[in-house]
Amino acid sequence: MKWLYPRYIRPYVEAVPREDYELWFSLLDGELRAAEREDLDRVLEFTAIHAFLLGLRTGVGLGALIPQGTAPSAPGPSACTPP
Repeated sequence: MKWLYPRYIRPYVEAVPREDYELWFSLLDGELRAAEREDLDRVLEFTAIHAFLLGLRTGVGLGALIPQGTAPSAPGPSACTPP
């Protein structure tokens, strides 16, 4: 999961429209110091990884709730090759 998060999960989360949540993202960007930003990034990583795993474990089909065209395309073969 430590490899998958920066290469797939985080880019997906960053590409999702934030429409109703933009205010809170803006407030955080202006208020956090570097150390706090790093702490927040680690908490977001943990949460995103476990949300991804929950989706895999439950197999819940949420396709009807995800607007078409909002998900980024899958990475190509070069992006899947570990450094």
